[in-house]
Amino acid sequence: MGIYLLRRVLVAIPTLWLISVLVFAVIQLQPGGFLENLLEDPRVSRETIENIRRQYLLDQPVWVQYLHWLGGIVRGDFGYSFLNSRPVSELIWERMGWTVFLAALTILATWVIAIPLGIYTALNRYGPSSTVLNFVGYFGLATPDFLVALLLIFLVLQSGGTAVGGLFSPQYIDAPWSWARFQDMLAHLWIPLIVIGLDGTATIMRQMRANLLDVLSQDYIRTARAKGLAERVVLWKHAVRNAINPLISLAGLQLPTLISSTIIASIVLSLPTIGPFLYDSLLNKDQYVVMALLMLSAVLLMVGNLLADVLLAWVDPRIRYE
Repeated sequence: MGIYLLRRVLVAIPTLWLISVLVFAVIQLQPGGFLENLLEDPRVSRETIENIRRQYLLDQPVWVQYLHWLGGIVRGDFGYSFLNSRPVSELIWERMGWTVFLAALTILATWVIAIPLGIYTALNRYGPSSTVLNFVGYFGLATPDFLVALLLIFLVLQSGGTAVGGLFSPQYIDAPWSWARFQDMLAHLWIPLIVIGLDGTATIMRQMRANLLDVLSQDYIRTARAKGLAERVVLWKHAVRNAINPLISLAGLQLPTLISSTIIASIVLSLPTIGPFLYDSLLNKDQYVVMALLMLSAVLLMVGNLLADVLLAWVDPRIRYE
């Protein structure tokens, strides 16, 4: 396993380099730019814009700009935000805590709910409750997350509630941690968890159901039952254990998507995460912020896939990577 992990890390280095080239090229090919937008502001002089251009080496050839940006990444310097005039790493770090918190909580809740529901719907495939759960799954797959957010906000407001938008009420946003602030966060937290996790829960539930139905029809399951093994042993030791293996590979894809695929929902819910920050940076053509966030998504994808491979080898001892 150690040799496999080392090989994956070594392969990741040139892969990330190629991604950095593509990211930089795409940003450079977009029409206009932040400084071009400043030219339309009469309050900003052309001399100021030229000073900014020289400061960020935007007057240099493209390959010089790329090498300067790449060298900064190696040193942990992702450049400065044009819009905020602050280091990009500081801006990302300010939002990283809540992003990781919501992502981890959503992934945990998704798997804890989806796996048992997938098993239940597979074992009770013709029951009325299974039909209802399948309908909820179809609803989760077909409905955009921002629409679910709007529906939940409407229902809460219609019922007289006020815990909508953000993670805290206005009086608790900058307040120190206390039991009252924690309770206020819990009151706001359930809507983002449903909105962000509904699609993933529906996907994993239906995938688990399909995998388990396929495994239960295999010959080794019939052999296990013919040997007189208890049904719970057949189900949990043989069927579920093999049905869950393909889902572990999907876990590695969830890390970057929780940053990039929930942008609109995060804007609707006013969540302090990286998603809305990426959206604002794209609108304002804040290139160093955009490039840093795209590279962060690539790193998360590789880390997620690596963790999924390790977890798969731990769950199924038959899998060996070396």
